Amino acid sequence: MLNSLSRIFTLTKRNIKEILRDPLSLAFILALPLVMEILFYLIFHELSDQFKMIYLAPGIVVFAQSFLSLFVGLLLATDRNTSFLTRLYVSKAHSHEFIIAYALAVIPISIVQAILFYLVGGIFDRSIFSTGMVLSILVSVITAIFFISLGLLFGSIFSAKSIGGVASIAISGQSVLSGMWFPLEGLSQGMLIFMDVLPFRNATLLIQNLVTDGIHDGFADFGKPLIIVLAYTVVTFIGAIYAFRTKMKFR
Repeated sequence: MLNSLSRIFTLTKRNIKEILRDPLSLAFILALPLVMEILFYLIFHELSDQFKMIYLAPGIVVFAQSFLSLFVGLLLATDRNTSFLTRLYVSKAHSHEFIIAYALAVIPISIVQAILFYLVGGIFDRSIFSTGMVLSILVSVITAIFFISLGLLFGSIFSAKSIGGVASIAISGQSVLSGMWFPLEGLSQGMLIFMDVLPFRNATLLIQNLVTDGIHDGFADFGKPLIIVLAYTVVTFIGAIYAFRTKMKFR
């Protein structure tokens, strides 16, 4: 157990160093959603309630996490194509230790994202600053792990050249199927059910309801979205470990 934790810690430190070598990518996944948050608020907040900062900021927190799928997927796919992982064939490291180490290295980025978007959102709407905001930052780690796991699954299967197109599934899914950019009143019942069984809408609701004090029914507004996101996260994370083990022939 201690040896496993030591290997995970060592691999996590290495991954953090690798991430810090690419500051432009870090700037992109922080700056682009931030610009969208400010612009969408300034342009649309008087036209629709969903673009008021109390709703927009938590939505942007989850939307920005979808970019982590591309970020971590590219990191893993690039490592697979270099001699780094090849040299580790002879080590005692297991596949789950590699996947956990990649995830641990990226989770702090999601926390920085959440804090940044709330701080900027609070400039426009001070009601964001609440106990719910603090709780949403903690819970957002769960939604972040889902998107990170999705990226690790993609990175374990596809090449670095293919990751951009494949990871856009997560970004497009969160953008189109979360309901954060458009009202849901005009959608058919079938489409609403489809969105409700996928993780994207549930991830957004989970974070938004905490910030907006929208938890009137503990199960419907918090428990159900949490269970659905957790279920997808567990399945995706296990899938990433299995795919990595199969592709890299680790234990």
